[in-house]
Amino acid sequence: MIIKPELVKKIKDYFDLNIYETKVWLALLSKGIASAGEVAEISGVPRSRTYDVLESLEKGGFAIVKLGKPVKYMGVKPKVVIEKIKNNVMRDAEERIGSLAKIKQTDEFIKLEELYEGGIIPVKGESISASLKGKSNISNYIREILQNAKNEVIICTTAEDINSKSRLFNQTFERLNTSKIKIKAALSGDEKEIDELRKRFKIKFKKISIHAKFFIIDRREVLFYVSKNPEEEETAIWLNSDFFAQAFASLFDKAMDSE
Repeated sequence: MIIKPELVKKIKDYFDLNIYETKVWLALLSKGIASAGEVAEISGVPRSRTYDVLESLEKGGFAIVKLGKPVKYMGVKPKVVIEKIKNNVMRDAEERIGSLAKIKQTDEFIKLEELYEGGIIPVKGESISASLKGKSNISNYIREILQNAKNEVIICTTAEDINSKSRLFNQTFERLNTSKIKIKAALSGDEKEIDELRKRFKIKFKKISIHAKFFIIDRREVLFYVSKNPEEEETAIWLNSDFFAQAFASLFDKAMDSE
């Protein structure tokens, strides 16, 4: 069996296998049903290691043992493997979420909150600013500040960005609408896509030609993106400054009136 090293490497990474496991699984898939000796010959994995590898693949759901003698193995269909992995990931995630939720009820968590709220030298809110890097980190922070809004949120971004973070905004917009918090939103991008977002979220997104991404919360906090090249790591700046947020919001209002 001739399989390119590039394929072996990618399959190894995709399914979190080691080199021997990858080669043996590929050998089983190509052969259909094979004994340990045949697998060793096809895969190039040493026969002394093949038995351990086959056992490992069986436990992981990548191979099954065919009844009868001599003992032979069958490779599990890739689609079945993917579904099994997905279910395992979802189960593990649910367990992890449950564990994290329980932490909030512990005395240790209460101490953490006290440390954050008070600290040895309490931080003045108006002096806080931070740099955020990475799509996931920024999205989590956007969710946090939007959920903490009391009166108004201003959103300026792209239709593509709203769609790519649909899960985040589905939950957030629902909470904002339920709490009757005023939403001012402007999007750049395709008109048809923006119109679909208006219908989906029941929000009056205004189309703009300026390509900018920022969020203003209660005219008190501002989070704005500073990276433009999609190939670069996303970077954003968060400021907790009434003066800056109010000035930024006023500029946004004037820009919307002139559109």
